[in-house]
Amino acid sequence: MRLILMTGKGGVGKTSVAAATGLRCAELGYKTLVLSTDPAHSLADSFDLEMGHEPIQVRPNLWGAELDALMELEGNWGAVKRYITQVLQARGLDGVQAEELAILPGMDEIFGLVRMKRHYDEGTYDVLIIDSAPTGTALRLLSLPEVGGWYMRKFYKPLQAVSVMLRPLVEPIFRPIVGFSLPDKEVMDAPYEFYEQIEALQKVLMDNTTTSVRLVANPEKMVIKESLRAHAYLSLYNVSTDLVIANRIIPAEVTDPFFKRWKESQEKYRQELHDNFAPLPVKEVPLFSEEMCGMEALDRLKEVLYPNNEDPSQVYYKETTMRIVSAGSNEYSLELYLPGIPKDKVQLNKTGDELNIRIGNHRRNLVLPQALAALQPSGAKMEEDFLKIKFK
Repeated sequence: MRLILMTGKGGVGKTSVAAATGLRCAELGYKTLVLSTDPAHSLADSFDLEMGHEPIQVRPNLWGAELDALMELEGNWGAVKRYITQVLQARGLDGVQAEELAILPGMDEIFGLVRMKRHYDEGTYDVLIIDSAPTGTALRLLSLPEVGGWYMRKFYKPLQAVSVMLRPLVEPIFRPIVGFSLPDKEVMDAPYEFYEQIEALQKVLMDNTTTSVRLVANPEKMVIKESLRAHAYLSLYNVSTDLVIANRIIPAEVTDPFFKRWKESQEKYRQELHDNFAPLPVKEVPLFSEEMCGMEALDRLKEVLYPNNEDPSQVYYKETTMRIVSAGSNEYSLELYLPGIPKDKVQLNKTGDELNIRIGNHRRNLVLPQALAALQPSGAKMEEDFLKIKFK
């Protein structure tokens, strides 16, 4: 299965691009699913069709769906939902409020990953296109396997063992006082089972022959800066970007004086997009004279994006985000591709066989290969967008 994730700053047009990409893939004979994992869904509005949690057929070879976190919770994590609802009801909330609040913060991201993993395992579709949330939420989604694994190994697994042992002893005292039971083994096992699924998905996300992220951007200063940061953070999590789509460029035939300064500004930032993201390919899409809503509009967008029956499922650029280079006897260099990140923004710390890398509020705990685990970091430098960490 080919996995393509569309993301970008909110409002740049990523949903329209995802829908148009799905249309072209389906025309070329690929069984294609466009899945929206954005809590603020707009995929149904883009196709101008009723759409829900389960895939519906949009055209021959094309299906669409919008993730419903509550239905995903009920269908795959029912025991946990019932327990959280029980706890909230014991604290005085009525049934409807308790059920709504049973979706804890971050669950949308978890269910998005689990849904992706399920479709990947089932193999029903040839191409899975994810209409992801805006970049900040999407990065949390893609960092979950890495960050969640650290918490699961360090905290949850020991807590799970202690909870199972203490429950029979504490339950008779606990329940009369607080009004609800301690979680049983089924409830305690569910989060770890979910973690195992997203850990398996991590290998798929890190395979640049299977998974690609496509950044949708407008030629504007703030959008470009956020896209550049997103590209660097994706590289930190070893997820490859293969294409940048510059959307809503004012066409040359627009000569109204009102747009003169807009066109001059866009010309400057169009060049920045090409310069700053090189060697990634950049596709340019004009600002259309009508809203990209409905099949006719999406067909026009599809022809601009992928002319002459171009195949969107191809890998446009194979990006190498991490490599290990031998530098002599018992000396190695771990090289991470972090485009646009200055060295003083990177914090490094090694504990045992893990290297902790932090850039701003994004962190990766990289489990080192055996060749590096026994060695110590001896220096780091930024060179040609690669953070090169020496071990000896």
